[in-house]
Amino acid sequence: MAFSSILTTNKAHMASPLLILGLLSSLVISGVQSIGVCYGRNGNNLPPASEVVQLLKSNGITGVRIYEPNQPTLQALKGSNIEVTIGILNQNLQPLTNPATATEWVQNNVRAYSPDVKFRYIAVGNEVHPGNEATNHLLPAIQNIHNAIKAANLQDQIKVSTAIDTTLLANTFPPSNAEFSGPASSFIKPIITFLANNGSPLLANIYTYFGRVDTPNDISLPYALFTSPGVVFQDQNTKLDYRNLFDALLDSLYTALEKAGAPNLQVVVSESGWPSAGGTEASVENAGTYYKNFINHVKNGTPKKKGAIEAYLFALFDENQKGGDEIEKHFGIFNANKQQKYQLSFN
Repeated sequence: MAFSSILTTNKAHMASPLLILGLLSSLVISGVQSIGVCYGRNGNNLPPASEVVQLLKSNGITGVRIYEPNQPTLQALKGSNIEVTIGILNQNLQPLTNPATATEWVQNNVRAYSPDVKFRYIAVGNEVHPGNEATNHLLPAIQNIHNAIKAANLQDQIKVSTAIDTTLLANTFPPSNAEFSGPASSFIKPIITFLANNGSPLLANIYTYFGRVDTPNDISLPYALFTSPGVVFQDQNTKLDYRNLFDALLDSLYTALEKAGAPNLQVVVSESGWPSAGGTEASVENAGTYYKNFINHVKNGTPKKKGAIEAYLFALFDENQKGGDEIEKHFGIFNANKQQKYQLSFN
């Protein structure tokens, strides 16, 4: 079975700064990790922020990721006890290479709402790729935001990171061969070192859907949906058995981090999902199967690393004004009327 490109097919087109989803941080409840949800606002039919926060609370969702500061959303989150990952768009990184601007950003968007809003992570940039000018600004922006958080004495509560996708990896089959690609290494390795030195996790957006539709001859639908009846392949270097693509993707990232000198760096799965319409194999049935199995699966970790994984579903709502391919409008786990598409339990 040729899996040579299982990690290079990803949601790269969703790396747009317009990504509006949120991801929520997880808590450990009776030894089981809760699941977060990404909250995007790219729709003209979505409920107001106050109703969204009540929806999160009523469904036991304990964290949310937003992709940029939004005052109504942050106001609605006050006193909710929901943990928040707040993002900085790629096009806004360059000004933050100025320490004073980074300090002002933290003052306006974090300190102005804390402690009434429980911030957990700041995601500086989302899916920055080699060749993008944002690579030149990413590490300085991360450092300056971190220093501003530290100056505010919030470094023990709020961790500063960035979100990557798996297109930064090469040699990904089997997972034990994976490494960061040459073009990616020059900008991502210093960031990994900084995160490791400061106790921050790396955020990673991981999608099995794109591996399936981009390489259908290599990736079966059951392998992508966690429904394979048995072992699909064994990594002969590690003797670890793989039954689903998600584990192979995440273990490939763990391997690349080891080779980059950060074997103990925590990975938070900051996005994962499956579209319910708009493209090949995009259906309510497949999406429901994916989300349910994903929630159950991340309680136990991967073949390489056992233990609950902090993970966030993409996304809270369908977004009918989102650009790009049609599928990008159909990742919601709730309809705009706040009814679940799928019967999911988030704890």
